Amino acid sequence: MTQLSVQPDRRAARGEHIRESDGRRLRRTMNREAVLDALLALFRDGVYQPSTAEIAQRAGISPRSLFRYFDDVDDLHRAALNRQLHRALPLVDLGIEPTAPTAVKIVSVVRARARLWEEMAPAARALRAASHRHQQLARELRRNRAFMRDQLHAVFQPELARFGDGGLPAIEVMCSFESYELLRFDQRLSKARAEAVLVAALGALLAGPGGTDGNPAHP
Repeated sequence: MTQLSVQPDRRAARGEHIRESDGRRLRRTMNREAVLDALLALFRDGVYQPSTAEIAQRAGISPRSLFRYFDDVDDLHRAALNRQLHRALPLVDLGIEPTAPTAVKIVSVVRARARLWEEMAPAARALRAASHRHQQLARELRRNRAFMRDQLHAVFQPELARFGDGGLPAIEVMCSFESYELLRFDQRLSKARAEAVLVAALGALLAGPGGTDGNPAHP
């Protein structure tokens, strides 16, 4: 009888411990997500290098508890970038095959990159602002650029066969976030106008040695 009376108490205690442990994990996950939401919101507000106090205040936690959820500033920024990249993942695909006509590929690539840069702009600015101070973020930026360069190489490989070594770097520059940012925010062009400028520039480039297979269509 003694054993029968003790066992339920042990099971109840074990169940309570599991519930407490699950609750702590849930709170940790929720607080971590709140910090990422706060940092991305600050980026959208134009605060690209916020202090830990600003992040904590926006997240609704104390500054001291901020790094319970992240190893350091690099880890926090990297997690925020990955969150934004995950959201923008459907926009990364260029949506065109290398065998398509050059003019069609140019329009498709420009439109795809414009959609991506519109979505990623706040996080992209923050990453570039912080990368010179944080080596891990700089490496992340180089990896992202290499991936997108490989995309362009794959799509425009038939056209690049007519060029020397300068073809791919020129295409990469035209399709980069920095070029799009220059057109949209320094020259204050509309999204449609910025796309048209990039389509014309890529068309002129690819019409060089050998010409394109048709005039680039405007977006």
